[in-house]
Amino acid sequence: MRKAARTPARFRTGRRAAGAVLVTALALSACSSTGGKQAQEEATGVAAGKADTPRMKITMITHAPSGDTFWDIIRKGAQAAAAKDNVQFQYTNDVDPGKQATLIQNAIDSKVDAIAVTLPNPGALTPAVKKAVAAGIPVVAFNAGVADWQKSGALMFFGQDETVSGEAAGKRLSAEGAKKVLCVVQEQGQVQLEARCAGVQKGFSGTTEKLYVTGTNMPSVKSTITAKLQTDKSIDHVITLGAPIALTAVQSVKDSGSKAKVATFDTNSQLVKALQDKDVQWAIDQQPYLQGYLAIDSLWLYKANGNVIGGGQATLTGPSFIDQSNLAQVAKFASAGTR
Repeated sequence: MRKAARTPARFRTGRRAAGAVLVTALALSACSSTGGKQAQEEATGVAAGKADTPRMKITMITHAPSGDTFWDIIRKGAQAAAAKDNVQFQYTNDVDPGKQATLIQNAIDSKVDAIAVTLPNPGALTPAVKKAVAAGIPVVAFNAGVADWQKSGALMFFGQDETVSGEAAGKRLSAEGAKKVLCVVQEQGQVQLEARCAGVQKGFSGTTEKLYVTGTNMPSVKSTITAKLQTDKSIDHVITLGAPIALTAVQSVKDSGSKAKVATFDTNSQLVKALQDKDVQWAIDQQPYLQGYLAIDSLWLYKANGNVIGGGQATLTGPSFIDQSNLAQVAKFASAGTR
């Protein structure tokens, strides 16, 4: 259905591990006899679709900026896992890495049972993660920090290799005949965003240029992209690193009179509509709902049964492309806010 980008062999272990978890979940749901259900419930601590293990408190800490609906999808996945696992779920976020580190310290001080965290700035966040681990609090990383999560002491990582996804985007742009691509970065210095643009440059045969914008100020984003397109008519494609930025870039293209086409990383329900209208050509999907779900569910599995997913490697949730070939299937789930 979806056209998956090629992934290095070192990450395939993680995918197989995630698949094993899914197969186990399907096997549990397939038990039809009373005896089978009872045996499975006794073995796993899951009864009537909800864990009866002791209630635990898990905090999720992200670098989400205010109003970015991509993170709503991650949060929905986390909440679904928490409801199943009898977890008291707490969510906090701050785009500033120093403040995000403070949120980790706050979670340590409140003696949570586990922490799920994004690592967009490993230098600022790793010391706080190590403090949590030293305090006996298991930590998993997700979404950002695929190259650095092991150094932080986190047990697992769920997300995509941003360099690989960027290369896949660059190769597709080349195949589509692009000559000059503008890569719009909404938060300078975040490792996952910089890796995406670097990957695009590596995979693309033409010319690439980065444009930094302030992602929390959409009027400024719009005016900055518009001005760039007005002054450089050679730009034939704009690739953005988030759905809200892509939707703004569509308006910038129209306002500037440019003929540039827009593609993006990440999705939300509004972005799916833009794909349907062909205002956006395609999107790279990292399955944010799955990231949120696995982050919480993996911590429950670790606390309840000592399980570690991935075999010491990242568990990849992407990348894959969403375009006209598979858009109808994705749109079904986007309407529920889970894609």
